[in-house]
Amino acid sequence: MWLVFALVCFFAWGAADLFYKRGAVENEKLSHLKTSVIVGLVMGVTAIVTLLVKNVNYDFRNLLVYLPVSFFYISSMTVGYFGLRYLEVSVSSPVQNASGAVSAILLMIFLQELPGIPDIVSMVLITAGVVLLGILERRKEVRYLEEHERKYKIGFIAFMMPIFYCILDALGTFLDGYYLDDWERSPLIGVTEDNIEDVANVSYQLTFLIVALILLFYILVIKREKFVIKQQGNRLVAALFETGGQLAYVYAMSGNGIVAAPVVASYCVFSMILGRIFLKEKLTWKQYLAIGLVVAGIVILGVLEGLDVAQEAEEAVTALLQAG
Repeated sequence: MWLVFALVCFFAWGAADLFYKRGAVENEKLSHLKTSVIVGLVMGVTAIVTLLVKNVNYDFRNLLVYLPVSFFYISSMTVGYFGLRYLEVSVSSPVQNASGAVSAILLMIFLQELPGIPDIVSMVLITAGVVLLGILERRKEVRYLEEHERKYKIGFIAFMMPIFYCILDALGTFLDGYYLDDWERSPLIGVTEDNIEDVANVSYQLTFLIVALILLFYILVIKREKFVIKQQGNRLVAALFETGGQLAYVYAMSGNGIVAAPVVASYCVFSMILGRIFLKEKLTWKQYLAIGLVVAGIVILGVLEGLDVAQEAEEAVTALLQAG
């Protein structure tokens, strides 16, 4: 099931990027902070509902235990929102999501778990596609900056944001693999095999809620800017997709974090396709080639996962027949 959750995250976060871009206002200085506020509020509501309707047995000390992971994720998302104010989604998303390659390598090194050769092939294809997209878009952005003197400085700073996102998100994903790989060895307090994903989700979401409230105070009281909920439609839709993807993400990472990481990171492919359709952003044949590599890697993983499920089902049936 980890692959199913990884693909749900793939599509949800890809769609979220589209609405993040629609909600990013270039001439609004606090646009990225307002997006973080909406995302944090939605995630906070989701966490509270989870605690009310599910028997999570949550220990609030996990807010501090999981804080390193939450810090890297929330920081990476906020700087990513800043970059989207000035960059096309087809520029920022591929660069950001090269983090999957970095996190997968970190997971293999420090968790000392090597996947099989077919899994490695699929990871290489996915990673190669994402990295190729990042290289192509970086060249495109450099040409853009060379041809446009206006906002050269802010354009350079904006392009650095996806790179910062990549680094921060990779560290968060690596730590997530450590926290969720084995519930018995996890630093999280009071977790079981059944509730570890919910505990991690609630910890992250409640932390984001706290950050959102702090940012809201900063926007309204310190900066004295208006924050009209009716004007946050795109940000709200993005937050809903973001939260849905997050719910699927922890299940994917706990199932097979080493291989799931590059699959989830490849959601930039879906972002680029949506950007091409709805935002009229143009793609080159090289970009389509890179997208093809990513899709091929995901298909290989899907076939392998299907074979594993079929084999497990056959073994289960055989065991029942022998027992009978």
